[in-house]
Amino acid sequence: MAKRLDFTGKQQATIEDFAPAPVGSSSVAVETMYSLISTGTEGIVYNRLFGKGTHWDNWVTYPFYPGYATVGQVLDVGADVESLAVGDMVASLHPHASYHVAFADEFHRVPSDVPIKHATWIAFTRVAFVGTRAAGYELGGDVLIIGAGPVGQMAVRWANTCGLSTIIVVDRVQGRLDMAVKGGATHLIAEPVDRCREAVTSGNKGALPRIVMDTTGNARVFESALGLARDRGRVVLLGDTGTPSEQRLTSDVLRRGLTIVGAHGAHLADEESGHRVSELFLGLVRSGRFDLSDLITHEFLPEDYDAAYNLINTRREETMGVLFDWTHS
Repeated sequence: MAKRLDFTGKQQATIEDFAPAPVGSSSVAVETMYSLISTGTEGIVYNRLFGKGTHWDNWVTYPFYPGYATVGQVLDVGADVESLAVGDMVASLHPHASYHVAFADEFHRVPSDVPIKHATWIAFTRVAFVGTRAAGYELGGDVLIIGAGPVGQMAVRWANTCGLSTIIVVDRVQGRLDMAVKGGATHLIAEPVDRCREAVTSGNKGALPRIVMDTTGNARVFESALGLARDRGRVVLLGDTGTPSEQRLTSDVLRRGLTIVGAHGAHLADEESGHRVSELFLGLVRSGRFDLSDLITHEFLPEDYDAAYNLINTRREETMGVLFDWTHS
């Protein structure tokens, strides 16, 4: 019998047995090895940290099956499947569960020379890629990335890959800033975002950056982000907040002609474009241009979900990649 994680209410969860669907002609069966917790999204959902009437409120109904970053091994393939074979390692955007049966095009094959735990970052790198595209980076340009959590780390790496000369990262946790350096950050600021303007301009030759990217999902950061973009600059909202009513516009928008753009993983037009991003990401990992070393900070057995979410709730600043290990469950 397969097992999956189920949120049954606010701060309530369980591991339940379930019977997977049979493998159809276009489907594959995959045994999960690891799944990566989205500390931002799952923290909001687990604690119901969202306003009434928001899209979160409409989305989170019970039972709720969290997670969207899994890797595992193909155990069976349908008669019409040619893209995958038994024994392949694959990554997907499926929830925390020991076993998945889904259409073959929902899985991406992971090359043998990519560490399987590194492949769990595919989901987060796809989110950050959408932010990269929304930013409209220019070779040699500059960016301020607010927040060095999981999505922020991927945003730093995409900015570096795109050839930006100045990548400033703001986060109050020094350990996260150290991880950002490995990803290509050029300047680090361990100060509150509402008090870092001088440090930002100091790291950018006296000027504010053209692009400011907010990856935090903290509604109150938005106002500061607007004030840190240069005139006619662009502010990219990459972190989804549960309380959008608390995001306040300032006079910066009109007075200084700012552009605000939202970016979300769902903006990848179709599964094919998602696969292209995943292939690009895995190629960058293989070449060493995407350094993912040391990003996995904690591992839990799925049945220890209480400890995992308690860690995220009480000491989130100590975490980065938090994995569920299904191989020993």
